[in-house]
Amino acid sequence: MSTTPTELPTGRVPGRSWTVRLTGYADRTATVSCSTGACTMPPRSRDVAGLRRFAALHAASHAKAARVRERASCQCWAQSCSAHEGVRVHCSGSTVLVLRHDPAVARVWHLAEVCAACAKVMTHTRVVGLPAPTARPATAAPEPQAERSERSGQRAPAPAAPAAVAVGFSSPTPTGGDEAPRRAPGQARRGQRRGAPRGGQRR
Repeated sequence: MSTTPTELPTGRVPGRSWTVRLTGYADRTATVSCSTGACTMPPRSRDVAGLRRFAALHAASHAKAARVRERASCQCWAQSCSAHEGVRVHCSGSTVLVLRHDPAVARVWHLAEVCAACAKVMTHTRVVGLPAPTARPATAAPEPQAERSERSGQRAPAPAAPAAVAVGFSSPTPTGGDEAPRRAPGQARRGQRRGAPRGGQRR
């Protein structure tokens, strides 16, 4: 009989996991719960299909927001590889993020950081995240455009306006964050009056 390991491999941090669960009751209502306590869940409802869609989107949002840590230990190994009982493997390969969901049951969505070897033998599992590529060594910074233009006697171009950046994952909104506001096409800039002459001052 296998036992849960008590020590992590050298230099590793514990692998993380998230579980989103749909629970039904005798009165034909259901609830959705998440192992992350800070997440806001919808109230108990008879709309089981709607709650199931919410649960799937919530699990997908956790998968999108999570950054796979290359040094994370295999979460499956920490659970005595119960996710693939009867199939013995040695933990190896890079750390990946997997989503386990049995469509025949459709009640539990489980995300976990596991090793590539365990991920291959888990049933009803697909890889949804890979570790970020290792950053390349920093190189010499290019010469600023302003300095190059000053030496050549040319006027430096005006800096471009920053692009809108999507806000990060928020638990109460599992479908994703809001986007920073953008100026509508054709909208006049602040301080610019319509009909003002483009040339010099009037005489």
